[in-house]
Amino acid sequence: MLQLTNVVTDRGSKYAVSGAPVADRKAADMFLKDLKRNKKFAKATHNTWAVLLSDGTPLKSDDGESGAGLVILRMLEREALSDHIVVVTRWYGGVKLGGDRFRRVQDCVRAYLEALG
Repeated sequence: MLQLTNVVTDRGSKYAVSGAPVADRKAADMFLKDLKRNKKFAKATHNTWAVLLSDGTPLKSDDGESGAGLVILRMLEREALSDHIVVVTRWYGGVKLGGDRFRRVQDCVRAYLEALG
């Protein structure tokens, strides 16, 4: 598992990004379960995620952050990164970010992809 914490802070909201190779939906669900064993991530406002399986099946969840899962999925498609889950975690800071929330998600995924090398 690769995890980057405090990737971005915007108007009080804090972001982290995590990910790992997964082969199927069951492995993705296990990854999310493991991530949420950490109380800090379990209490996060949103754990949005996406994975593009090697058979072309897209899986995603916005976890209440409308549209965020699709943003992650599109970035994975552009990078042709399959069988790898990426989770962007947000702790809400009290101020709505509007469309900027998508830029923060992109910032996190970009940082993750750079860290992967």
